[in-house]
Amino acid sequence: MSQKQLKKTDFAQNHEKQYQIEFKVNEIGEGSNLIVQRLNEKGEYEIIQAPIRRLDESIFVVWDHPFDGRIIFNE
Repeated sequence: MSQKQLKKTDFAQNHEKQYQIEFKVNEIGEGSNLIVQRLNEKGEYEIIQAPIRRLDESIFVVWDHPFDGRIIFNE
């Protein structure tokens, strides 16, 4: 399993007033086994069920506010 860190500053607001971060399919694969974890105030990772959207060769992780965390995926 591989992982990529997420930072609040990496998120961009979309036209639906939600925040998203974009990855390319060649970075993380198809995203079918993608696990999204948010770093909580205790400094621990917690799994969240963030919506995942796909468009062409991009995968977007969407949430209602930016957060620090990570995604875990199969290479």
